[in-house]
Amino acid sequence: MTAKSEKTRTTRRKFLLTAGAAGAATIAMPQISRAQTVALKMQGSWGKADVFNEMAEDYVKRVNDMAGGRLRIDYLVGGSVVHPFQVFDGVHGGQIDAAHTVTVYWYGKHKAASLFGTGPVFGFNANEGLGWIHNGGGKELFEELQTKIMNVNIKSFFAMPMPTQPLGWFKKPITSDADLKGLKYRTVGLAADLFQAMGASVAQLPGGEIVPAMERGVIDGFEFNNPTSDRRFGAQDVAKNYMMGSHHQATEYFEIMFNRTKFNALPKEQQAILQYAAEAVSSANEWKAMDYYSKDLQELINKDKVNVQRTPKSVFDAQIKAWDGLIAQLGSDPFMKKVMDSQKEWVRRVVYYNMNNATDYRGAFEHHFPGVLKV
Repeated sequence: MTAKSEKTRTTRRKFLLTAGAAGAATIAMPQISRAQTVALKMQGSWGKADVFNEMAEDYVKRVNDMAGGRLRIDYLVGGSVVHPFQVFDGVHGGQIDAAHTVTVYWYGKHKAASLFGTGPVFGFNANEGLGWIHNGGGKELFEELQTKIMNVNIKSFFAMPMPTQPLGWFKKPITSDADLKGLKYRTVGLAADLFQAMGASVAQLPGGEIVPAMERGVIDGFEFNNPTSDRRFGAQDVAKNYMMGSHHQATEYFEIMFNRTKFNALPKEQQAILQYAAEAVSSANEWKAMDYYSKDLQELINKDKVNVQRTPKSVFDAQIKAWDGLIAQLGSDPFMKKVMDSQKEWVRRVVYYNMNNATDYRGAFEHHFPGVLKV
């Protein structure tokens, strides 16, 4: 063997040994994130028994599972630190790091908040509304509201396309829009403006205060959100007439908010976990609602002997007319007009497609379950 061959062989052996050692080191010490462990304190706007509290915990579980101990959310029920309607102030001021709520609970600070959940009925459902938020310019407009118009220290994500909220619970059935005139009625957000325009006297109350107010005669009727939440807080014990369907809150979503300073200080991977967990739980919450809400509606009918009826068409028509008046008023604010114009542009294209393409679900349902639908 020549000296040159021996040198080549030695060099090759050295390379293989070095590569093998590097490979062993890679196996023994994989490249993992060194992000520091962070704990965030989140409060919900919900009572312990409310299904919304369970849905908030679903979000927290996804974050904690995905973060692998590097990031943890400690969840508190509504009222633990701040009032359920005051989580906006709590997150902005840093008393809590995060909140699970809905925008309608802080619309008193700026009515545009209600447009990102419980705004006018333009024809889109909640899934289509979330599509607008994610792909139609909604999240950019919400960011503008937070950072440029209101200048609040909050960063938010949206989750859970909620089904249409029922007209609600009444001591007597609502037979026409005339029955709403003079009625003492609980709702929130722009829906309060809507019902006032229809002649009702509106009280805005958190969920936990509704049944006591009904028992004391402070209100004559109310809506909250869905059959499961309503049944859990005892709506069926203070009223026996449940009117299904309404234009007052045809869509809504959870707002999952974080103190922006705290959020911006997190590593990018943890910011991504908080964002994408909201998207993941959005579907999980919706699927859970399908199961829970439908079961509880049947329990209300069969076990609690509640008179469940479809809201009369005259109420829907009166609501549309009242919305027209509110839209004109809201549109005097340039930002609110920009938001509503953006929604209408999305609806004109997306809902047009969906309505033209959707199959006849009702016809198929009535074929297999004749006589079940009464309206």
